[in-house]
Amino acid sequence: MIKDVISASYKGEYSIEVTFEDGAIGIVDFSNYLEKGGAFDKFKDIEFFKTFTINEDLGVLTWGDEIDIAPETLYAKATNSPLPDWVILQEDSSVNISFQPTS
Repeated sequence: MIKDVISASYKGEYSIEVTFEDGAIGIVDFSNYLEKGGAFDKFKDIEFFKTFTINEDLGVLTWGDEIDIAPETLYAKATNSPLPDWVILQEDSSVNISFQPTS
């Protein structure tokens, strides 16, 4: 079950304390996102990083209309718990599927 983010507060550097709908609270360190590149390059500007909000409809942290972090990922990081099995399976699956025409 996905737990929505209900509140979040900046704790310094690349850390955000996150509270979930089930009452769980934890601090997520986002510094590893600096290495991911792409849209996450914007995190290199700490002032941009501090502009996060909570999308209450989706229960996620967002930065503008460009970046959001899935609540299951946040929950796992904040509570030091494993990701749900369905997330791990999805990450491990190959998206490079080729279709062969049939004669």
